[in-house]
Amino acid sequence: MKSFKKITYTFVTLMMLSVTPTLLKAEDAPKPPVTAIQAEQAHIMQLRLDEINAMDKSGLTAAEKKALRKEVKAIKKVADGGVYISVGAIIIILLLLIILL
Repeated sequence: MKSFKKITYTFVTLMMLSVTPTLLKAEDAPKPPVTAIQAEQAHIMQLRLDEINAMDKSGLTAAEKKALRKEVKAIKKVADGGVYISVGAIIIILLLLIILL
């Protein structure tokens, strides 16, 4: 049983050491310059979000509220535009470590 634990610890340590340098070396790709059209679209989306936040939502029906939520989610998805895989990979590794140990 001790040899299994030793092998497991060694394997986990090697995996952690092999992942760390790749995460440290990763660089963000240079972002293309923002055009005037993109800046205008971002401004319009921000105005719409401000308008939705200022609304009195107590008089709206459930369907209208749902439509507003979908609209806000869509705007935020366009604004963020990023997927962070490395954070998910770290969480999975930590969960595996907790489960194995």
